[in-house]
Amino acid sequence: MIWLTWRQFRAAAALMAAVLAVLTAALALTGPDLASRYAAGIADCTPDNTCDRFFDRFFGEYQLPFIAVSFVVLALPALVGLFWGAPLITRELEAGTHLLVWNQSVARGRWLAVKLGLTGLVAMAAATVSGLAVTWWSDPLDKSAVPELALMAPLVFGARGIVPMGYAAFAFVLGVTVGMLVRRTLPAMALTLTVFVAIQLAMPLLVRPHLIPPVTATFELGRVNVGGISIREQGGGPVHISLEPAVPGHAGAWVLASDLLDPSGRTIAGSGEEAPVPVSTTSGPCGRQGGPPNLDACWVEINRLGYRQQATYQPLERFWPLQWIETGIYALLTLGLTWFSFWWIRRRLS
Repeated sequence: MIWLTWRQFRAAAALMAAVLAVLTAALALTGPDLASRYAAGIADCTPDNTCDRFFDRFFGEYQLPFIAVSFVVLALPALVGLFWGAPLITRELEAGTHLLVWNQSVARGRWLAVKLGLTGLVAMAAATVSGLAVTWWSDPLDKSAVPELALMAPLVFGARGIVPMGYAAFAFVLGVTVGMLVRRTLPAMALTLTVFVAIQLAMPLLVRPHLIPPVTATFELGRVNVGGISIREQGGGPVHISLEPAVPGHAGAWVLASDLLDPSGRTIAGSGEEAPVPVSTTSGPCGRQGGPPNLDACWVEINRLGYRQQATYQPLERFWPLQWIETGIYALLTLGLTWFSFWWIRRRLS
């Protein structure tokens, strides 16, 4: 039974091995140079320079390969469920070959266990290797990325660490289960992809932010958390400011909400929204006075008036705890679907 399953699967396994070999070789060859360039750039930063310009230049140079390798890791579990999981049992049911095997003293449970075990382990190993290799290679870029593509950002988080292993295992067993229920390869593939994508969207939007209670705190306004400052009216109008999804002192945090509070503690703007702050733009720290205002002094004045940022966020230090918790959730879902598959093939499938 193991030999037969391997013969059916060896072409797909060889293709996956070739893809992983190319990916890991490319990462191994370019990773050390990437890390050395990052270390040299950090060493050149002075105490008066926050390295923002270096981060922007460094990340911008490697942004395309950064997105490409992240997409590969994100897509791999979906492809596993689509092309390995969904057809695994369905093609046997469509061709009727399962009856031939079952009539040759091969129990249904053993037949399914071999297929799930062999193919599933290869899928998990491939996802683990790709996830950890990309995590190692992209470490300098994760440290210099913009908040939307930082390590804790929903899309990047799913392409790092060990969670791709959980995604791949779940997608594979999901495809097998759907295939057993639908009994048609193409509908099973379409339904598997739909369900998997829906769960992958629900996890970062509805579940992951609450796996560990997020932190809520207030911060003074400054270079880190103010995204824009402008004066719209001629002759001196209010200063309009908008907030970035970042918090001072917590670089790389996943900001779930970022609101601008007035001196009374009332929310006057959310993340990405502009709000007017009644501070003089004709004189004082925020005044033009023949040139652009001194932003550092202007922020000090705005903070003196009592304006603050209130942020709800998951700190970067929670990356690995969240990775383990989310992987455990997908492991439980995988075990549940596996149990259902064995129950279905013994009681319902004929």
